[in-house]
Amino acid sequence: MTISKFVKYRIYGIIGAILTLIIPLFISFNNPNDTLDHKQSFCPLKMTTGFPCPSCGITKSLVYTYKGNIEKAINYHAYGPFVITFCFFIIILFSAELITKKKYLNKYLYSKKLAYFLAITLLLYHTYRLIHFIKDNTLDDIKKESIWY
Repeated sequence: MTISKFVKYRIYGIIGAILTLIIPLFISFNNPNDTLDHKQSFCPLKMTTGFPCPSCGITKSLVYTYKGNIEKAINYHAYGPFVITFCFFIIILFSAELITKKKYLNKYLYSKKLAYFLAITLLLYHTYRLIHFIKDNTLDDIKKESIWY
């Protein structure tokens, strides 16, 4: 029995969304006294350059969203609370598509306009974050964020 691409991709999407939700949840259980605030990032770009990548802080943002500290979550990454909402949306949508064997919202989810909009907003947001990161940190602070210090 072969599984169609439609079913395979929906299952992969659901698994990806569930993992995106569960991994930060487990991290939040192992974060007594907000020790995550002071831990080294696992981001390869930040470890090598000291500068954050566009997705740096998203895991910490998800952790603090789970803890109900939305202000702190947004300080780590503004997209964090939206990622959680989007993951739940994808789980519900793809489950409904698997049950009904119909595609819903494909013209919106796979839209080039949406992709460009998200890419541009992420680029602008990252530029804003980099400007503030450079303004708020000395060169030594930035070096400390890397593995070379």
